[in-house]
Amino acid sequence: MRIAFLIHRPAAALALAAALAACGPSQQHAGFSGFPPAEVTTQVIAPHNFPIAFEYVGQTLGSKDVEVRARVTGIIEKRLYREGAPVKAGQPLFTIDPKPYAAQVAQAQADLVKAEAQKAQADRERARLGPLAERKAIGQKEADDATSNAELAAASVQSARAKLDELKLNWGYTNVVAPISGLSSRAMKSEGSLATANDTLLTVISQTDPIWVGFSVSENEQLRLSRAVAAGTLALPKDNAYDVTIKLSDGSVFPRRGRINFADTRVNPSTGTYEMRAEVVNNDAALKPGQFVRVVLRGAERKNALAVPQVAVLDGPQGKFVYVAAKNKDGKDIAQPQTIVVGDWVDADGGNLFVIDSGLKAGDTVIVNGVARLQPGGPIKLAGAAPPASGPGASPAPAAGTGKSPQPAAQK
Repeated sequence: MRIAFLIHRPAAALALAAALAACGPSQQHAGFSGFPPAEVTTQVIAPHNFPIAFEYVGQTLGSKDVEVRARVTGIIEKRLYREGAPVKAGQPLFTIDPKPYAAQVAQAQADLVKAEAQKAQADRERARLGPLAERKAIGQKEADDATSNAELAAASVQSARAKLDELKLNWGYTNVVAPISGLSSRAMKSEGSLATANDTLLTVISQTDPIWVGFSVSENEQLRLSRAVAAGTLALPKDNAYDVTIKLSDGSVFPRRGRINFADTRVNPSTGTYEMRAEVVNNDAALKPGQFVRVVLRGAERKNALAVPQVAVLDGPQGKFVYVAAKNKDGKDIAQPQTIVVGDWVDADGGNLFVIDSGLKAGDTVIVNGVARLQPGGPIKLAGAAPPASGPGASPAPAAGTGKSPQPAAQK
């Protein structure tokens, strides 16, 4: 029996091989276990002009951040504001012990009175000796000395008055007030601490209306955008006139939009990025300094770009790819994989699109629905064509020879 089994097993294998060969390639591609061809929807790729958006990580900061420092040396007697609360310009924040400065002002006032008395005596002496010198009753030197003493006394009065003004100013600095309106920070020094003139930081006030949002653009991305502008495939808004949208950490969109108010032309050597800044109205203080947000810039446009729906783009061992409807040698419709390089993401009307940098050409028929059941080279059944990829404001690219394409705006 064992010998008979060994003889008949190769015969069965040969019979199975012959049956498979009889099916032919077309029947083998019908699918495993005889499944029918996958029904798919296709889309013919054509060039269009697509509005695109750029998204970056940003952080909010006050449009004015003022460090409130002590301008005189002394002991902090009292904090007069609630930490973290809004403050108005001129509002008292701290009191530094004013008594030493009050005493200095009193001393300076006494010195001024003394100087004024000496000036009055010198003026009387000059007035008395002047006529005597004219009558030659005294020597001219005595009259000249009296004039000089009167002038020195007048200078002493001016010096004493300036000293008094300085001490009054310092006395006033013992009452520390808010230089701007904004949100206060915590007090860096508590009551009883020593504050040193022009050194000790007392608190920080941030002006939050408008509020600024700082973000950075990498040098590589800046180079990529510049090359696209030079090649005429990308148009950027003139003078960075982007429409700025702020996305909060929970994914919600801030209701007010902003504008770019600063774009650095130098690369930060520490980060290798270009620094940019947006300005947003924040009259209700909804945004606080230090928040991490996402900054979305709209207003740029891709020229003569090819785009496919994101649902059509798959990931494979060689990178991203799409299935293109093709014909086999028997004239049957099959799914042919095509490796692509994707570019910008486009939020288009009716779906999300990937701009294709390379791998496809105008006129290619891309499979957009039914890709889950496809196999490379497998048969397909065309169910219909999807509408061409376009977005809000997107327009077909001008036909060759019909005119010049718009010149892209130079980036600042």
